[in-house]
Amino acid sequence: MRRGWAIVAATAGLCFVLTMLAWGRPDTASQVRVRFAEGVTHGFLVLTTLDGKYLATGDLRQVVKGGEVENRTGFHFKDGSLDEETIVFTQQQFFSMRTYRQVQRGPSFPDDVEITLEASGKYHVKTKSHKDGEEKVLDGTLDLPADTANGLVPILAKNLPKGASQTVHMVVFTPEPRLIELEMIPVGEEKLIVGEVTKSAVDYQLKPRLGIWLKFFATLAGKVPPDNHIWTLEDEVPAFIKFEGPFYMSGPIWRVELTSPHRTK
Repeated sequence: MRRGWAIVAATAGLCFVLTMLAWGRPDTASQVRVRFAEGVTHGFLVLTTLDGKYLATGDLRQVVKGGEVENRTGFHFKDGSLDEETIVFTQQQFFSMRTYRQVQRGPSFPDDVEITLEASGKYHVKTKSHKDGEEKVLDGTLDLPADTANGLVPILAKNLPKGASQTVHMVVFTPEPRLIELEMIPVGEEKLIVGEVTKSAVDYQLKPRLGIWLKFFATLAGKVPPDNHIWTLEDEVPAFIKFEGPFYMSGPIWRVELTSPHRTK
């Protein structure tokens, strides 16, 4: 999914990669069963680099509206940038995305981006280049499987049975939308200290599955997405602990963690 490659081969190779992405969609879907229903939530997040440099303060707000859940996560950067992701989903037996929206703007990102995606497959992408101010708009429709999980991955991770892996689908925007498979694989545990109590968090590797030929050509094009990680508290009632991954194409690996408000003196 990332940029690179020689100038002469770039156009032909990229077209091949994107075509293969479109062709590589399996016909079956595997939705995650609801074990823990979502509800009203307001969580506090912090975004940092892997070496601990502060980047942004975040909020997670979740409400239930008429049988649907709206989950909104927003990060306000110290340089004035904004990243906001909103997903509306249902949770009748299985988690199912209804609408997805993402907004990124400001100097922390290479371009300003607005994305909307519906369960019907209808999408709208608007980008504005920071280099020359050029705006582009893409509209169209994809054939989406029922397990399309944009914005849902942290919730799905909390609902997987212990030791279980899961493969779902994601739409990645390059800015053209492409459907890929994403494997959620438990790869280890991390010990946590809560007061004087030790608890465990499961480390899920989020691994894009591209197939042999697609991965080969995506590597040449510099477009292989990195493996991300998400940590979930292993408990009778699970909880999100941490995420590590890029926020945009070719972006650095950033870390999202829970934080708590502090009373001012």
